[in-house]
Amino acid sequence: MGSVDMVQTALVGGPKDSIALSHTAPVPPGTLEDGTLAVEVMAVSLNPVDTKMLGGYHTVGAIAGCEYAGVVKAVGSGVTAEWNIEVGDRVSAAIMGMNPRRPKIGAFAQYSVAPAYCALKLPDDFSFAHGAGIGNAWYTVPWALFHALGLAPGPQLQPLSDWIESSTSSPVLGSKVILNTIKPQSVLVSGGSSSTGTCAIQLLKIAGFKVIATTSSRNMALVKSFGADAAFDYSDPNCASDIRAYTANALRFAIDCITTPETTQLCYKALGRTRGRYVSLDPFSESIASTRKIVSAGWVLGPELLGEEIAWPAPHGRDANPFAKDFCVVWNKTLQRLLDQGRIRTQPQLVRDTGLEGALGGLEEIRAKQVSGQKLIFTL
Repeated sequence: MGSVDMVQTALVGGPKDSIALSHTAPVPPGTLEDGTLAVEVMAVSLNPVDTKMLGGYHTVGAIAGCEYAGVVKAVGSGVTAEWNIEVGDRVSAAIMGMNPRRPKIGAFAQYSVAPAYCALKLPDDFSFAHGAGIGNAWYTVPWALFHALGLAPGPQLQPLSDWIESSTSSPVLGSKVILNTIKPQSVLVSGGSSSTGTCAIQLLKIAGFKVIATTSSRNMALVKSFGADAAFDYSDPNCASDIRAYTANALRFAIDCITTPETTQLCYKALGRTRGRYVSLDPFSESIASTRKIVSAGWVLGPELLGEEIAWPAPHGRDANPFAKDFCVVWNKTLQRLLDQGRIRTQPQLVRDTGLEGALGGLEEIRAKQVSGQKLIFTL
């Protein structure tokens, strides 16, 4: 980073919880930590979480944004040897924006930094816009499925599968789930058309599970195109009972990619009569969870995989989690393998070439829920 000006254009925390376009934002430190890489950003991806950096989550002057793609400008020690990433490579990265511990590093900027274990080399047929759309979903979702829920990754997800099998760590919600190759277990994906939902559908199918998704009626074809075996309209008052009928009242696993009281309740009503497991990607309603004591419930936080302290308020604040980082290192190698083999798809994208100024307006569109079934991408 030392070869560029000491300031850059970026979207940063502004006054009164606002996000502002700054042309004098700080450039990330010129000296890279071991295992990290510096990137000139070419495209950024927007997420609902980017609109929720309010109150104690908001840091004035900190650069926002969690997902980007670009060109590697410098590498720290060990990056090339362990990750085969060199200067000039095209990469996508998933990081923690609006980070009070690292305010100079965020996705919504001309230059950024990422740990190599959260970066992926892009295939030749991936544009920067396409690469920016991989993002945090592809780290958060496997953490929820294969650690929290305890589902078996299966032989197609190596090296993660062997690593989990040899791990002495127990899943959050119970014992490890042995894969049934004769009669695949069903998993409910609530919010199947979201970026995390389409990711969950694909990973579950690769792992060997049967997938049931909830979505809006207009996105039924979309979730089935990603591999869902069945799709149900969440707005249908009979949705939960229809899922119970489809699964013969035996559904045991649910991942909630939306996490509202309504989606939590739907998942709980859809789970079968025997013990079940529910994991969400945000804190869920404890009052709803208390209605069924036989269901084990938990939620995960994607940035935990960085292995660093998360200095956000409760309940999102976290101490550094070395195990989560170890999981991420192994998972990143698994994900790179899937990407190289052409086995994963990103959510459909809505790409605009209006840069960071356009991205500022895009955040308002997401806040107003004007984007559905698509990933909003801005090229710089």
